[in-house]
Formats: sequence, structure tokens, C-alpha cells
Amino acid sequence: MESCICEQADLSKEGLALQKLLDQYRDYKGGLIPVLQEAQNIYGYLPKDVIRQIAKELRMPASKVFGVCTFYAQFHLKPRGRNIIRVCLGTACHVRGGAKIFEAAQEALGVGQGGTTEDLRFTLETVACIGACGLSPCMMVNDDTHGRLAPEKVGGIFETYE
Repeated sequence: MESCICEQADLSKEGLALQKLLDQYRDYKGGLIPVLQEAQNIYGYLPKDVIRQIAKELRMPASKVFGVCTFYAQFHLKPRGRNIIRVCLGTACHVRGGAKIFEAAQEALGVGQGGTTEDLRFTLETVACIGACGLSPCMMVNDDTHGRLAPEKVGGIFETYE
């Protein structure tokens, strides 16, 4: 006699999307990374219970899934902000005051490197290069590049994002 698993199933929009994804990749060899990428798109990060579910559905140890998650920098195990701020600390930006831009961002947001504001509005990161050296010092907020920055401009830029 089968028992009902209704209470165990995640019937949220995200849970249903994850289940559909796992159904698509269940017997697909080499599907772990695409599953992790899409699961992260669904949830914004990779919660522990999602990692366990992926491992179970793809018939592999949770430790292997966790190992892949921690090996690749693209995967995140903690919630991230709706707006991702990347402050460039590459050579050109460094020479032109990138560290002061990062300090101003930390002060404006009240978080450190890799930190997320309590309201989940922003996540602050540093990067080695944005590829906009002619605009140094610069930072990106999501896909928007802000260049030729001065520390006093940083806080005002954040105000323009929800």
C-alpha cells in the first residue's frame, strides 16, 4: 500500500519548476551542472534542501552535488540580493582609486565583500576586471556599468535601484 507523499512535496511555483527540471534531466548523463544552473535561476541560490533533492533525483551522493556547487564560483549557497554590485579592483581601477570605491560601497550598504543587505536588495562583490578600463574606476550594478567614479557618487547610484 502506497502512502501519500502530498505533504512532502514542494507544491510552490519554485518547487513545481524544479520538479519539471528534474524530470527533464533525470536520465541525462552529465546533466548536473545545467540542473544546478537552472535551479539557481529558480531560487536565486541553491538551498540545502534543493541540493539534497537534486542529488536524490539524479541518483548521486549529496556530497558530489555539494562539491560541484562549491567548486564553481557561479553557484551560491546563500541568498543573494536582487541587485548584484561588482566593484572592479583590476589594475587600471586599482591605480585610479578602485579600493576607495569599494570602501564607499561597503559604507553605503553596510556590508562587506560578498555580503548581502538584510533586505536582500544588494549583494556586494569585487572582481578582478570588468573590462571597462577606459572608465576606471568603475563598478557594475547588474548589467549596468558605472564609470569614472568618485567615492561620493557611489551611494547615489544605489538609490536608483529598487
